[in-house]
Amino acid sequence: MDFSFSPLWISLKIATVSTIFTFILGILFARLVYPMKRWRFLIDGLLSLPMVLPPTVVGFFLLIIFGKNSVIGRFLSSVGVNLIFTWQGAVIAAVVVSFPIMYITTMGAFRQMDTELIDAARTLGFSERAIFFKVWIPLSWPGIAAGTTLSFARALGEFGATIMIAGNLPDQTRTMSIAVYSAMQGGNREMAFWWVIIIMCIAFCTLVLMNFWSSRRYTDDVYQYPVVRRHRGFGRS
Repeated sequence: MDFSFSPLWISLKIATVSTIFTFILGILFARLVYPMKRWRFLIDGLLSLPMVLPPTVVGFFLLIIFGKNSVIGRFLSSVGVNLIFTWQGAVIAAVVVSFPIMYITTMGAFRQMDTELIDAARTLGFSERAIFFKVWIPLSWPGIAAGTTLSFARALGEFGATIMIAGNLPDQTRTMSIAVYSAMQGGNREMAFWWVIIIMCIAFCTLVLMNFWSSRRYTDDVYQYPVVRRHRGFGRS
């Protein structure tokens, strides 16, 4: 069996780069939408739409947007940039399909914040930017971290949108998920089996680390409060 680890490195590269963009965009859009009173339900639905659409439909729209016949595609071609059938195109696909996870998780973390702490920071003269980085992010960090981890796992296993916009080029755009598909198409079930095992192990380890970190973070946050520390040490000499 001619086994190459190229799909593993390609998948890790695409998932890592896409998670960086997803992390920034998810927090940014959650921050912009959070204070809205009107039309927030409509914007929430629009930003979450890729999560419920079939990945092939997402890939179809990406082909229309970035194809050579589109306005964006012609502009990119004029500056020497081509995203179709490249790993950069796979990054865009991974960002689009994993963004809703990051956005929804971050928005949920923002809604669970203690707004009294934010008001207190304003009364102390902190700017909105300082409040965001020194109050919003620390208070929401467990949720943000969970969203980042889940977004990475989602990007790592992306298939439909990736194969639509990036194709199945060996050593270039063939990810682990596509490698499973290619192996089954070629009748090589043994290779498909090993790629399935690798994907499952990576996904399982990612979720275990996220749950372990979240539980430790929650415990540390709880014991930061003086009343809890007093109860924790109650009865000790």
